[in-house]
Amino acid sequence: QVQLVESGGGLAQPGESLRLSCVGSGIIGRGASMGWYRQLPGQDRDLICGTGPGGTHVTESVRGRFKCYRDNARDTVVLEMSDLKFDDAAVYFCYVWKDGNTYWGRGTQVTVSA
Repeated sequence: QVQLVESGGGLAQPGESLRLSCVGSGIIGRGASMGWYRQLPGQDRDLICGTGPGGTHVTESVRGRFKCYRDNARDTVVLEMSDLKFDDAAVYFCYVWKDGNTYWGRGTQVTVSA
C-alpha cells in the first residue's frame, strides 16, 4: 500500500517562494510516476507536474516559476515554487501513479496573500 505525506505548504506573499515535499512509503519504484496537482474549492484537480521514466513535465501555466524533481532513493518528489502569484493559492496534492493505480496524499494548503 502506497502512502504519501506532503509538507511545506503555508502562507507566502506574492513574489515569494515555497517548497513542497512529498514522501512516499510502500514500494513505489522507478517505474512509477510521481508529481503534483492543485485544486481550488469547487474545481477539479489540475496537473502541475509529473516525473516518471519518460522525464519530467511541468504544466505551461507555471513553467519557469515552478520546478519539480524527484529523489528516487527516498521516494520523494519536490515542488519548488517561486515568484508566487495570487492564482497559485490552492490545495496541493502529491500523487503516485503505479501499475494502473493512482494514490494521493491528503494535500497541503498554499495561501498567497499580501
